[in-house]
Amino acid sequence: MAISLDTADRAILRLLKINARRPNAEIAASVGLSPSACHRRIKLLEANGFIRGYTMVAGGRDDSQGVNVLVQVTLDRQTGDFLARFEHAVRQHPEIKECFLMTGAVDYWLRVETDSVAAYEQMHGEVLSRMPGVTRINSSIAMRDALRPRRVKP
Repeated sequence: MAISLDTADRAILRLLKINARRPNAEIAASVGLSPSACHRRIKLLEANGFIRGYTMVAGGRDDSQGVNVLVQVTLDRQTGDFLARFEHAVRQHPEIKECFLMTGAVDYWLRVETDSVAAYEQMHGEVLSRMPGVTRINSSIAMRDALRPRRVKP
């Protein structure tokens, strides 16, 4: 049975996106629910696919270490076979953290994490440009994640 999200559900999802380890009592207080009602809603959100999992983001990287690259990929064809071959190739490279099949002018958006611009350049030449069906790659290097608080250096 499908459920529709109300204001409290959307607020819960927003809080969990920021910090999935936030205590239930804290989430409940933030959205104006009792802890037991909040817990029930979170379980319903999980059961209905609004929450598909929880992820840990490792620390140790600050703005001066590593790069995130957003990559637009265009394929020669958009047939099921071409899409499947490309997606299989993407799964072989742990540096590719996200891969979205898109509508519009490009076929895929990727988020790639590397240790440096030079490491991405190597990956671009040796991996991405050689993936099955790739005809065009457009890369943008992220300067910082504006949604995550910056670390203050001591």
